[in-house]
Amino acid sequence: MRRITGKTKDETLIELQSATDSQITDGPAVLTSYRINLHSDDSSGNGVNLSSEGAPLPGNSETDKLHTSRDTVFFRDGVRRIDFVLSYVDDKDGEKKQERRREFEANLEKVGLELETEDKSDSKDQKTYFLKIHAPWDVLATYADVLKVKVPFKESDVPHGQDVPLEWLSHPFRLPDHIMHPQPDFFTYPFDKNKMDFFLINDKDTFFPPSTRNRIVFYILARCPYFKEGRKDKDKTGIKRLLSNGTYTAAFPLHDCRYWKRARNAECESERFNLYQHWARFLCFYKEQPLNLIRKYYGEKIGIYFAWLGFYTEMLFFAAVMGFICFTYGLLSYDDNISSKEICDADIGGSIVMCPLCDKKCFFWNLNSTCLSSWQSHLFDNEGTVFFAIFMGIWVTLFLEFWKRRQARLEYEWDLVDFEEEQQQLQIRPEFEIRCTNRRLNRITQEMEPYLPITSKCARFCLSGATVIFWISLIVACIIGVIAYRLAVYAAFASIIKDPMRKIQLVGRFITPQLATSVTASCINFVIIMILNFFYERVAIWITDMEIPKTHLEYENRLTMKMFLFQFVNYYSSCFYVAFFKGKFVGYPGQYSYMFGKITKLRNEECDPGGCLIELTTQLVIVMVGKQLWGNIQEALLPLIRNWWSSRKGRHNHENHYSRWEQDHVLQNFSQLGLFYEYLEMVVQFGFITLFVASFPLAPLLALFNNILEIRVDAWKFTTQFRRPVASKARNIGAWQEILNAVAILSVVTNAFIMAFTSDMIPRMVYLYAYSKDASMRGYINNSLSIYNISQIQKVNMPEDDWFDNSTTTCRYRDYRYPPGHQNEYTHTMQFWHILAAKMAFIIIMEHVVFVVKFFVAWMIPDVPSDVKARFKRERYLIQEYLHNYEVERLKIQLSASFITEPQSEMSSMTPDKHEVLSECL
Repeated sequence: MRRITGKTKDETLIELQSATDSQITDGPAVLTSYRINLHSDDSSGNGVNLSSEGAPLPGNSETDKLHTSRDTVFFRDGVRRIDFVLSYVDDKDGEKKQERRREFEANLEKVGLELETEDKSDSKDQKTYFLKIHAPWDVLATYADVLKVKVPFKESDVPHGQDVPLEWLSHPFRLPDHIMHPQPDFFTYPFDKNKMDFFLINDKDTFFPPSTRNRIVFYILARCPYFKEGRKDKDKTGIKRLLSNGTYTAAFPLHDCRYWKRARNAECESERFNLYQHWARFLCFYKEQPLNLIRKYYGEKIGIYFAWLGFYTEMLFFAAVMGFICFTYGLLSYDDNISSKEICDADIGGSIVMCPLCDKKCFFWNLNSTCLSSWQSHLFDNEGTVFFAIFMGIWVTLFLEFWKRRQARLEYEWDLVDFEEEQQQLQIRPEFEIRCTNRRLNRITQEMEPYLPITSKCARFCLSGATVIFWISLIVACIIGVIAYRLAVYAAFASIIKDPMRKIQLVGRFITPQLATSVTASCINFVIIMILNFFYERVAIWITDMEIPKTHLEYENRLTMKMFLFQFVNYYSSCFYVAFFKGKFVGYPGQYSYMFGKITKLRNEECDPGGCLIELTTQLVIVMVGKQLWGNIQEALLPLIRNWWSSRKGRHNHENHYSRWEQDHVLQNFSQLGLFYEYLEMVVQFGFITLFVASFPLAPLLALFNNILEIRVDAWKFTTQFRRPVASKARNIGAWQEILNAVAILSVVTNAFIMAFTSDMIPRMVYLYAYSKDASMRGYINNSLSIYNISQIQKVNMPEDDWFDNSTTTCRYRDYRYPPGHQNEYTHTMQFWHILAAKMAFIIIMEHVVFVVKFFVAWMIPDVPSDVKARFKRERYLIQEYLHNYEVERLKIQLSASFITEPQSEMSSMTPDKHEVLSECL
């Protein structure tokens, strides 16, 4: 036995364990008979007990219970590793559940798994049973063959990348080599049970790493039936169904140790401890991520996510720097903003009377009351914004192209190149096999397989599509409701103004009715977004389950498309409204446009006097920052509060009395869709910093700070808050790659339209180069405001109070129309059409320039690095050569063995022709 109990020094434990290794590996007979009792005093518990599970000492069970360390990942014998744990409790429906468990566990034992139960009396809550599962070598070998698990057969001799110049500069950001490369590189090949001697099997107990072991066991659990022998209840299959009906309360693989302390057993890798020390702590935020160790412990799927998140954060650094430079330019050019100076000037802006912005409740007002708003708008609406919008269009392309290269390198290093083709059939969901009772012949494998009839598939898709359309329509209805709120509330805010001719006041002199309306509407919209998210997440999962996708990959892709389509409309629709609709269909005094007609009396709202772009900035900041703050509160703050509350009794008590399975049992379950929500959060953020970045250059900087925190928060959650997930493979980020590509293309269009129609950049440029008399921006404000005769304003549009004196006969409004008395009064001037032509030309030129650069960059940068291609080809060649030599040697041994065993008479009768055929085969 290698199970050692008692209070001894760590060195003694290691020596005793290593001393017994050779005897333990001799075989089962030695294992069951091997027994050492070194207790000098049973009551003291200071001795060492080395015993076999098959032959316990009578009368020593209490001593074993007291002094055996339960913080272990091995069975009671100390030899067999715990690959999976199931937990359950007795309840009212105990008999039915007990019968299910009995049949399920009996079927697991028939497969070859070994089970061991921990009684509820040994658990801290005195009511939870724990079923520990161990997969012996034969089971692992069989299913590794079925799953085509790639295992090493020869140490790699392919050289890695060359030394990078000035590599010493990156030393502060690097981790120790044993953390970055926890295992050497090997040539790998899909496991074949018939070629055992082909692979590097030094120790069968450690040949398959824990992540592979728990993946194999979960594959068995997901397909093991729990109906009685002779019955064919297909629904009664798999651990997922047993968890859903309460037969078992949890199913999870074990962490290898506590995250704050190494494992006592030297055979435990303590990888969780290493991950926490070098990855999950926030003080490591400037360090690189140990991606190989993450992959080894959690599997390739989680490793790919953190690789993508880390790369995305690295690329955000360049966008953040450029955005900060653009914002700094707006600050430095603050004093050169002639337009704002004219607005704030008492002789210019103070003498301009503006028309009311709403009916009845709004008054005539002076332009200089928007002085502060115009200065704020200049920070984001300046010449540097155009350059930044073009830069972000190119940045997106560079990000996606360089990620393809990073992803290709990871595919090679993590043996994922052929994964999709080999594993597609093996990823069939158990739910598909259970719910699809029809069978048909697979033309490729010539085996009967389940399938979903076309009529059922069409009906399910129609219902699914109708559900998605309904929820998207609900979002649009909510957005329309928020717009109606903006129109109705604006008049209420405007009516609070005390002194309309001098300054606009609401809460203070810095807040305009437009700003107050925009902020409150954005906050309401954010609350609606979160509420709709809560309900739609459950609806999306329900309709995706109803479609019964065949494979796990297909399931995730369908759910991804549904969720992102909903999130796209939910998060971005309000920004699209402010950017492309607000202030565009206002009309002019005497001919105002109304939402749903004049009956509603909801006049279409105009933009803030400082411009429409500042309102888009407000909307973007509230929704984007609000979402990130809410996400961080959910992910970090709430778990910290829960941990603080649960740890008031002290960590020492927790360490000494909880078994390893109990410590993991109280952790949160990492669901199958856990990673999906992490991707969704980041892709929605990606949309904010690309689709509307022209309105807020600081968005990438905020995203960078958030992501630096996000990486460590996610790492902290995985290592401390979640049970160990079942390892799963993935060669890329899946459907998210196509979504990112679509968002990248759309971002070029949206930013071009924002600069053309939302920003005042184009009208200013047209005035500067075509209408300015002294080639400056002096007079632009007066030029951009049209004149309307107050006497012609309809009574319904006039303020309720007759406040103005007889000397004020005209008011101004934002548009390019002929003044009263002109033969074409109140129709658009030629300058309006010049500006419109300039806007369209800008959109076409910007889109073509950015798209040409995008496609040129994509063509110049190959998706797979040349050194990876060369190494992959070299590895393929060496594998084929090595495999060929192995087969030749194996055939020689077989032939020589057959020659020795054959009778001499047969050997002598062998013809020369037979010898020639054999030699040709060799």
